[in-house]
Amino acid sequence: MKIEVNNLSKKYGEKYALNHVSFALEKNKIYGLLGRNGAGKTTFMNILSGQIMPSSGEIKIAGENPFDQQELTESICLIKESNNFPKELKIKDVLKIFSYFYPNWDYSFAEDLLKEFNLTPRLKVKALSKGMESALGITVGLASRAPITVFDEPYIGMDAPSRKRFYELLLEDYEDYPRTIIFSTHLIDEVSLMFEEVIILQEGLVVLQEDSEVLRQQTVAVSGPTEKVDQFLQGKDVIELKSLAGNSMAYAFGTSEEAKDFGLDAEAVPVQELMIHLTEKKGAHA
Repeated sequence: MKIEVNNLSKKYGEKYALNHVSFALEKNKIYGLLGRNGAGKTTFMNILSGQIMPSSGEIKIAGENPFDQQELTESICLIKESNNFPKELKIKDVLKIFSYFYPNWDYSFAEDLLKEFNLTPRLKVKALSKGMESALGITVGLASRAPITVFDEPYIGMDAPSRKRFYELLLEDYEDYPRTIIFSTHLIDEVSLMFEEVIILQEGLVVLQEDSEVLRQQTVAVSGPTEKVDQFLQGKDVIELKSLAGNSMAYAFGTSEEAKDFGLDAEAVPVQELMIHLTEKKGAHA
């Protein structure tokens, strides 16, 4: 399902959470929606899922406005970082309720995921730790098989091995059941290799939308003697530069082939560093 965002704004008082943004998301791709706190990511996801209305502009899904259209709302599953489920419900009841809402729900897969994350169906949501509640959210998000699945920092409290397993399960299921997945996270280095396209928001504006492979080809991390690094960087947009004892390391817009012509070691720039650089250039503050 293609998502078209047309001149979309959300304003709270005099402040824009989203400021007349326009972009399109093609179906069956994994998107990284990145940006600092307050950039507008959660606002966009809430509008997309129909939880709040925009101040102006529109979102169209497969050419249709999703608001008050059950067929379209059934196609979107948003899993937030917390408070996804009523506290008094048991896990088994959560699964039953969501199975009624999502036409593509896979009950067998949901049960497998409960076992994967050691979740007991009879436990109430209020008895779950943060990590267990995150695992339940991940279970619902994956088992929904919704054509548009949105994860907003879905793993609060989960340890590194559990997060790694989640990423593996997501990619395995995506390969068998392609859909549009939008992933918002601050743990960018952990998941950036999953992204097929990256969108970076800052202060309600889109500062970058690019195919991940193109980003990898257009940016480079170089290291070597300071004199050679300085020569390579002439005329280039530098993301970061560090020097010590006659050697330098830099992130810059350029190619590995160029760097190797200067006799430098070269590799890809981490997406997280690129995001920090782009948002700093727009006047962001940590």
